[in-house]
Amino acid sequence: MAIVTTRKPMIAFSTIGLTDIVLLLLIFFLLTSSFVVQPGIKIKLPKAATGETDESDKIFLTITENERLFLNQRQISRSDLAIELKNLLQQDSNRVVVIRADQNLSLSATIRVVDTAKLAGAERFIIATEPGL
Repeated sequence: MAIVTTRKPMIAFSTIGLTDIVLLLLIFFLLTSSFVVQPGIKIKLPKAATGETDESDKIFLTITENERLFLNQRQISRSDLAIELKNLLQQDSNRVVVIRADQNLSLSATIRVVDTAKLAGAERFIIATEPGL
């Protein structure tokens, strides 16, 4: 016994539903990608072909292009730098001071900050770079 239908099968594929889904996914990814922001101070580190990563306890000293100083993500004045570093180094004198200087910063400005850190009692320094040349 054959079943007879009066409706014809649909030949054309409707892409309206697929377009809606793709559009919603695109909006979702665009909105969530704007929330992926790296916290911290915006500087451009110089690049180096060789480099190492170390996860031990460090003191981060960041110098921006316009010579603003940050000690462990907290802005600090140049006059208070020695006092704050002394306080941090009293806890552990073997702590490493990581210098994160902007690549457009002059060398003399970086040396002034390193001298201040040495006078505060810092003995071990690392200059932070980005991988690649």
